[in-house]
Amino acid sequence: MMSHTTGQEFEHLATWCADNNLLLNTSKTKELIVDFRKVKRETHDPIHINGMAVERVSSFKFLGTHISENLSWTTNTSSLIKKAHQHLFFLRTLKKNHLSTAILGNFYRCVIESILTNCITVWYGNCSVADRKALQRVVKTAQRITKTPLPAIEDVQKKRCLRRARSILKDSSHPAHTLFQLVPSRKRYRSLQTKTSR
Repeated sequence: MMSHTTGQEFEHLATWCADNNLLLNTSKTKELIVDFRKVKRETHDPIHINGMAVERVSSFKFLGTHISENLSWTTNTSSLIKKAHQHLFFLRTLKKNHLSTAILGNFYRCVIESILTNCITVWYGNCSVADRKALQRVVKTAQRITKTPLPAIEDVQKKRCLRRARSILKDSSHPAHTLFQLVPSRKRYRSLQTKTSR
């Protein structure tokens, strides 16, 4: 059951939105429950905001990324692969019209690679092996069409993670800045693992 405190929190949220001239659209609000317990000890009552029940979903799309209740990324990668396959048609069309290799490579990087690597620093690290292979198959298909070597998805992810880490190191006000510490040699950094309570 939903606790009395939780119910009050949603009431306070609705009141705060109204006081600050914000419209809380309950029809567009979704509830996602992440619960890894093997034995589900309780059922959750639906959340109500302004008298309307919030829809409970198993996954939802947030800023272009699909988040699932089991925190797997299969739904997200499947969506990206499907979208990338649709754009491979245009790459083949450009190839049939005898456009230069440079133009084909630019089209791949700007259109297809940008789809496959959308928010990649967030989800790729926890992808399954099957999902990673499926993503790489799209790259191999594009490589056969363009007849040029293309960077592997894993290499793109590593490059972007390093770039993100460097930007965090330069910004002392960033919340994750303290997660990096210099090793004794003072030449490299190590990333501290965050601990979560169970």
